[in-house]
Amino acid sequence: MQRFPRALAAAALVLNALLYGVSWWPFRALQAYGLHPLWATAIIYAISVLFLLLLRPRAWRGFLKHPELWFLVLASGLTNVGFNWAITVGDVVRVVLLFYLMPAWVVLLAWPLLGERPTAGSLARLVLALTGVVIVLKTPQSPWPVPESLADGLALMGGFCFALTNIFLRKFKHTPSESRMLCMFGGGAVMASAVALLGMGLGIVTAPPAPALGWAGLALFISFAFLAGNLALQYGAAHLSASATSLIMLSEVIFASVSSVLVGAGELSLRTLLGGSLILLASLLSVWTFGKR
Repeated sequence: MQRFPRALAAAALVLNALLYGVSWWPFRALQAYGLHPLWATAIIYAISVLFLLLLRPRAWRGFLKHPELWFLVLASGLTNVGFNWAITVGDVVRVVLLFYLMPAWVVLLAWPLLGERPTAGSLARLVLALTGVVIVLKTPQSPWPVPESLADGLALMGGFCFALTNIFLRKFKHTPSESRMLCMFGGGAVMASAVALLGMGLGIVTAPPAPALGWAGLALFISFAFLAGNLALQYGAAHLSASATSLIMLSEVIFASVSSVLVGAGELSLRTLLGGSLILLASLLSVWTFGKR
């Protein structure tokens, strides 16, 4: 009898990975309507916040008792800013691989923020992941492996903030779960709006277009899809071990890579395949080590 809930939980996690793995397509579709990915992120997550507050009207009270949750708002919000902007303007495969450097950032951040000293194994996985990043970033035209585009920088920033988000979720696990969920969605709305307004002042972000049924309907659809994905993640994570959850969630890289390559939004060069394999291997080793513990 226990196999059915586990199979359903695994299917829920795959659904979450699929929804977020192909999220690059609707963001690019919204950009085709003239809606910058930052404004798209702000609108999508604002709708999610309103829906969440209808279901959990007391969720905001957690901020009064636990002001440290604002750090989670900042980290989760910048995660969405980096990732959603990057997948809209850059090579999707490259962006996703650089974003999933997250386990390496966790090794560096867990020591000062959680007091978890890195082990020899974690340092080895860090070196493995960073080697993969060097291979991905190093091109024949550049003498050093540095980000060569805005998308590269945004992906690395998003992955770093994603690691911070995961650490803050562990550090603030004593806070109400509904308040943490509000942080995740509210952070996307608040930080995307702030960065969009700053970008408009600098002339690098365009103003949102006039309301239209086409892009508004698509934004509403994405909001509900993200809510469904979040609920699927919560259900799956509650019925499976953390290592199994992390392993299944890595399928997001596959969904994003395959879908983008099929429609020409991503490229699988030999350098990207080699470097990406090292990054994913480091992630898989992190999952395997966590499972043993």
